[in-house]
Amino acid sequence: MSAPQTLHPARLLMVMVLVTGAMFMEILDGTIITTALPSMAQSFGTSAIELNIGVSAYLLALGIFIPASGWIADRFGARTIFALAITLFTASSALCGGAQSFAFFLTLRILQGIAGAMMVPVGRLVVLRYTPKEKLMAAMSNLVWPALVAPVLGPPLGGFITTHFGWRWLFYLNVPLGLAALAACLAVVPQVREVESRPFDWPGFLLCGAGTFALLSGLERAVVGIDVVCGALIAVGLGLLGVAIRHFRRAATPMLDLSSYAIPTFRVSLGGGSLLRMSIGSAPFLLPLMFQEGFGYDAFHSGLLVLALFAGNLGIKSITTRILRRFGYRPVLIWNGVICVLSLAACALLQPGTPVAVTVILLAIGGMSRSMEFTTLSTLAFSDVPKPGISHANGLFSTVSQIALAAGITLAALGVRAGRLIANHFDLRASGIDYRIAFLFVATIALVGLIDAMRLPRGAGDHFVDRPT
Repeated sequence: MSAPQTLHPARLLMVMVLVTGAMFMEILDGTIITTALPSMAQSFGTSAIELNIGVSAYLLALGIFIPASGWIADRFGARTIFALAITLFTASSALCGGAQSFAFFLTLRILQGIAGAMMVPVGRLVVLRYTPKEKLMAAMSNLVWPALVAPVLGPPLGGFITTHFGWRWLFYLNVPLGLAALAACLAVVPQVREVESRPFDWPGFLLCGAGTFALLSGLERAVVGIDVVCGALIAVGLGLLGVAIRHFRRAATPMLDLSSYAIPTFRVSLGGGSLLRMSIGSAPFLLPLMFQEGFGYDAFHSGLLVLALFAGNLGIKSITTRILRRFGYRPVLIWNGVICVLSLAACALLQPGTPVAVTVILLAIGGMSRSMEFTTLSTLAFSDVPKPGISHANGLFSTVSQIALAAGITLAALGVRAGRLIANHFDLRASGIDYRIAFLFVATIALVGLIDAMRLPRGAGDHFVDRPT
């Protein structure tokens, strides 16, 4: 039997804090070990390059199992699945910290990814279902910041913990946090489930899972180098996902109901919005590399500069809703998108001799526009989705977002590779020229993503923020 669809505001706030914290943990764990790979490789007697599969396996598990999260929550109850996911995430984190072999560590990272795939979408589903429509925009805005902050804080935080405490503490620290989250989950998360259960869509799950696995594997391989295997994986992945989409459209009880894609606001958030997320999400990947490999800065100096993005993200959060209420979704999406494009392109002008103040201001502006665009796209996606369709829309949005996250890193890597080819062809010798060209490349992709936003009708989604007329 389904639980009541209202919660006391204080309890709903506690659920919001819990879900946001869980999202932060899940996203942070995808990037925090990157700076610890050399130290971990030494412990396992392997190389840092080979150990990078520990990052890939985690992200692959997320991508494969996220589509099934909605059905599992509907079938067994949100509190049950959320609690089990937190338990599995915490236990696998503790075991990761104590792992003595690479094979055991890799298995545990896959388990962590499966737990994250259940934990985050199910938590967001609870927020979407129980938050009153008039407060949903603010709630969704709060759920955006982990996706903005965690990728920026992950590498420097991971480096600090590894240097001062050892890489195993990257995982041990999840244990007390996980236990606290579990206690909070059992206390405040409602046991909501669908009244009528539907059969599990095995063909859809297998097609979508295999397609996602192949596509993400191909994109991951493209970061290192493009070859026949990389192209084949991407082609097979896209082909299987195409077959999966066809299946979802025809199946009586599909794992992912694609009807939400017919809603213009949801379609724009997934279509052009994915290109924008990919481009904007590439900045935390490109900037540290450009500062260190291109300009010769040390890791500490580079990390401090990148934190300007984080400062910009936080600086705009308090007025994001007011800006949307004042101007409306479509104008903010377009004009703030233009600022995003320009801030990405402006990174191509940075040089080793650029004054620190100028660099910090540019990155802070980029962080503010980045935060604004992420929030606008993420809240716009659910502005017109009816409550009965929230579960399917959430699963589709989470799946596409995970693929876009991986594709964003690939996009940045391809931009750097293209930058090197262009620099060699035209004999360009400026410091960091390959990374600077890459910023122009990703800025162009972001500009293409804005075309979709321009197709939105005037006033689209404005009811979601109670915009005055």
